[in-house]
Amino acid sequence: MVAPLAHSEPLRIEIPILGVKSDLMDLGLNRDGTMETPPEAYPAGWYTGSPTPGEIGPAIIAGHVNWSGDPGVFAKLHELGPGDQVAVVRRDGATVLFRVDRVDRYPKHKFPTRAVYGDIPYSGLRLITCGGDFDRAAHSYLDNIVVYASMVGSAKV
Repeated sequence: MVAPLAHSEPLRIEIPILGVKSDLMDLGLNRDGTMETPPEAYPAGWYTGSPTPGEIGPAIIAGHVNWSGDPGVFAKLHELGPGDQVAVVRRDGATVLFRVDRVDRYPKHKFPTRAVYGDIPYSGLRLITCGGDFDRAAHSYLDNIVVYASMVGSAKV
């Protein structure tokens, strides 16, 4: 197990194998209690109700698969696989490195809220985007893609 880090807000996410480099915006909750999503294709967003990347627990970062017909920041998220690397740059100058454990796809009506947002005894990361078929009437994808990753190290810049 890698020692957890203290609280420090995330500024940027990089997923080298997918060519993703995105600043991060803060995301809160909508009036109905659901997590906000970024207002456009870029940037991705960190859910401020979750731990910061490197702290104990699941840090949550969400982004769009596409937006108005253009690819979003997480357009290729479904291509990640076990062992792939994700890096998150924090305000304190640390870059936290995560290794993908698994990638799952869930119907939105069966989203495993507890598995994604629930407490874990290590520093984890959850990347969330849409996937599956697009429902034109609802203007929404039917599924969510969730990447589960674990912290494997950190470095100060």
